Amino acid sequence: MGNQKKTAGRIFLAVRWTLLIFLLWSVSGVVTYRFINPPFTFLMFKRTYQQIAQGKPVKIERQWKSLDEISPHLVRAVIAAEDNNFPRHFGFDLDAMKNALEHNQKSSRLHGASTITQQTAKNVFLWPRRSYVRKAFEFYFTFLMEVFWSKKRIMEVYLNVIETGPGIYGAEAAARRYFHKPASRLTPAESALIAAALPAPRKRNPGNPSAYMLRRQAQILDVMEKIGPIKWR
Repeated sequence: MGNQKKTAGRIFLAVRWTLLIFLLWSVSGVVTYRFINPPFTFLMFKRTYQQIAQGKPVKIERQWKSLDEISPHLVRAVIAAEDNNFPRHFGFDLDAMKNALEHNQKSSRLHGASTITQQTAKNVFLWPRRSYVRKAFEFYFTFLMEVFWSKKRIMEVYLNVIETGPGIYGAEAAARRYFHKPASRLTPAESALIAAALPAPRKRNPGNPSAYMLRRQAQILDVMEKIGPIKWR
């Protein structure tokens, strides 16, 4: 009995220290990235490994830009395409979750309800593979980011780490690759095409859009007009 109590005590102590270390690491990491740009993401590691495993040359096109150096049209486009309530919610869009759940119960074509904050949390702090464990961590980091980051900072990081093509990351690299111009000069139409490609960036080419992408572009442009200028809080 005495040995069992000692073992249970050691396990409890180990769990407590593990949780404390994780808490300190996660909070300090989120606070650090409020001021320092993430140098790399887990998705970049994964894509680099895949390129090496397939015998392909390693390709990473990326150039960090502040949000002031990115066209406001692109900001509106990704909000229109990915997260209409981004300026107003606290990391989670309950209405979108409810609508996605109702849709997925009726259709085999599943809809997600991840907000831009959730996608940024996944890209910066977590691994790409889907699982309930990762989703739980995603919720945790989303909460931390909404507490310690501004909405403007969340959008800035999102637009700089998001995958926008094979080996292409961020708004600046996408703008130069597909439209041969800096991200600051993207038009509403070009921005909508980049946003239309985000769900499948390695299959969809904004510079050579398919008929589906052109239809999606029109939808995004319509929502952009309804959203209007974005005001940061």
